[in-house]
Amino acid sequence: METILTHPVWGPVILVAVFAVASVLGYIIIKKVPSLLHTPLMSGMNALSGVTVLGALIAGAVCFKNGQTVLMLVALLAAALAMINVAGGFAVTHKMLRMFNKKGKEGEK
Repeated sequence: METILTHPVWGPVILVAVFAVASVLGYIIIKKVPSLLHTPLMSGMNALSGVTVLGALIAGAVCFKNGQTVLMLVALLAAALAMINVAGGFAVTHKMLRMFNKKGKEGEK
């Protein structure tokens, strides 16, 4: 079954274009959020990063099937960076929640 992503010329162009548009939109959206809201919104953004991981893995699988090694490596790099973002987001959220739990429990660790 032939799809636009399996086309030898337009497939890679579309994958790179989706990556570029997603990067620019993500930057614009995060730039407009006030800095005081960054940490509380981290948990919600982890869900979006999970979608990014899934998209990068699907893009990598399509590239692997078509024999496009360079684009497959770029997709796997995108998946790895998104997973770092997910892990960091959960770590920051966990640290923030621990700060709120320590109120009134000064003697405990």
